[in-house]
Amino acid sequence: MKKTIQIFATVLIALVFLSFDTKDENNYGMTLGTPDLKSISNLAFGPDGILFIGDSRGASIIALNTGDKSVVATPAKVEIKNADQKIAAALGTEPANIRIKDMVVNPLSKKIYCGVEVADGTPVILTISGEDIALVKMDNVLFSETDIALVHPEDQKDRGGRPLRDQSISDMAYSNGHLLVSGISTKEFSSTFRKIKFPFSNVQDHATLEIFHAAHGKYETNSPIRTFTSSTINGKEYLIASYTCTPLVLFPMDQLKSGEHVKGRTIAEFGAGNSPIDIVTIKKGDNTYLVMANNNRPVMRVNYNNIAAYQGNLTEPIKESFSTAGVDFVTLPVVNVLQMDQMDDKTVVVLQRKSNGDLDINTLNDWYF
Repeated sequence: MKKTIQIFATVLIALVFLSFDTKDENNYGMTLGTPDLKSISNLAFGPDGILFIGDSRGASIIALNTGDKSVVATPAKVEIKNADQKIAAALGTEPANIRIKDMVVNPLSKKIYCGVEVADGTPVILTISGEDIALVKMDNVLFSETDIALVHPEDQKDRGGRPLRDQSISDMAYSNGHLLVSGISTKEFSSTFRKIKFPFSNVQDHATLEIFHAAHGKYETNSPIRTFTSSTINGKEYLIASYTCTPLVLFPMDQLKSGEHVKGRTIAEFGAGNSPIDIVTIKKGDNTYLVMANNNRPVMRVNYNNIAAYQGNLTEPIKESFSTAGVDFVTLPVVNVLQMDQMDDKTVVVLQRKSNGDLDINTLNDWYF
């Protein structure tokens, strides 16, 4: 009888370990440890509460299992006054000593995640839930990592004296089992779009990009995409991308393959002297809108029906400084947005500099769009 009990116990222990090994928290090739995070360039959420952390300085992308998988159907209203002061206080420092690099929403829990770099270069990630601000644990966690190939040496700079390595990752998004990454590489045509299968492997697709930038009156191959999204337009999937000085460009997804040089179709110019920050998609009534935040212009709205209907390609220079061309757009009464992400298909959350100088985090519903 004793032997039978021992055999049963052994089988039970084996089943427990097997169960642990096949949990969804372990089926993405993750291991327990402490990621060596050198910077935070961008954040993006993948499946099952997995947070992707783009680290340009470290030339890598880390996939972190946050364990944050509770589903919240309807997001709560967010209104956090003086967010920079509260984040700085949580880190034991002053607002002048922090830089909020990115802000994203977990699509499951609707919890806000902020990537912050402190003055000494220390990168940290915080969660914001109501008025509660907490550090995300980064030691002894489940994570996986992939290196970014074809990056510039750390000491190589562009004409403005900025490290080229810092532009290796300019935006990220997860779609259909792949992490999509824009940025630059060491290729002759350095503007690069990477498609990285997740769970991570050693395979990375690199396509180089070319656009005609009507505001600059020339073809460009070195400027990185600043922000992008993807959408099905007229039955075909496209990458919808915007660059510094705000051209809006379409790239067919099926052409963005490793080793390919892809020319985009410029469908709009939203005005020079501006850089796009974030793109989201909002539904209102029977319409679906592309909504884009900018550093020097108000938030803009573009009807996807207008994108689908526009068959043109801007290939001539814009003659009047700071003017616009191509697909129609609407400027919205939302200004000074520094970060923006989607809560659901009708709500966004923004990090916004108010007219009194305060830096707040608040939600905007579809009334604004």
